[in-house]
Amino acid sequence: MSFIEIDNVWQEYGAHVVLERLDLVVDEGEFCTLVGASGCGKSTFLRLLLGQEAPSRGTIRMEGKALVAEPDPDRGVVFQRYSVFPHLNVRDNVVLGLELPQSRFWGRLFGRKKRAARQEATALLEKVGLSQALGKYPYQLSGGMQQRLAIAQAFIMKPRVLLLDEPFGALDPGVRKDMHALILELWRETGLTVFMVTHDLAEGFNLGTRLLVFDRTRQDPQAPEAYGARVTYDIPLNADRHASRKHLAALSSRILGRTSPTFPEGANA
Repeated sequence: MSFIEIDNVWQEYGAHVVLERLDLVVDEGEFCTLVGASGCGKSTFLRLLLGQEAPSRGTIRMEGKALVAEPDPDRGVVFQRYSVFPHLNVRDNVVLGLELPQSRFWGRLFGRKKRAARQEATALLEKVGLSQALGKYPYQLSGGMQQRLAIAQAFIMKPRVLLLDEPFGALDPGVRKDMHALILELWRETGLTVFMVTHDLAEGFNLGTRLLVFDRTRQDPQAPEAYGARVTYDIPLNADRHASRKHLAALSSRILGRTSPTFPEGANA
């Protein structure tokens, strides 16, 4: 049985069709990078996987069961804008992810449970490179450090699926490279299934084990919102995530609208 199955999913807002005829099968542990022009439904697709929205048509299943129609601990998410709590220090931002599920009434842990939660959070923060910033507040952190904190918040919940919506888009190139190494290390260690939206094609090729290209294959100038995007190319990437320059050049041309896509043999359309 496949881990995630997406069967003929459409997402419509009134007469505006964002996604149409979406069919995918994803095995557990895959790292799927999502690319495509702005407005072609990549972030909408992540919201469907997260449970923030329900499909207008079709079904999404995880291990054969319909996806729970609201966010749950099995699905973690990291956005481009840092989703951290400004009134909590670094360690407490992460500890909160352990406190809320275990203490729904108080939202806090005490005694031995509190100490265990702090120890677990400290170990994870050390892994993501924030061991020297445990007592600092988000405003005292650089952009890269805030994004490391957001990643720690997601991983402390031990999700099975991690959703990344352009998580490194606002970071400087050098910091982005460090974050790439971090997310790959955590992915290898945990065996998570990852879906990551990016507008950086090189990033998509370098990080993913599978590249999903979203595009609108049908256009009507008289009704521009009548047709939605779908996955037009599903490209498996080799184990070390290095794809050929031919793929990158052809895909760049397609997304920028200069030429029709032509891929070498072996690329799956």
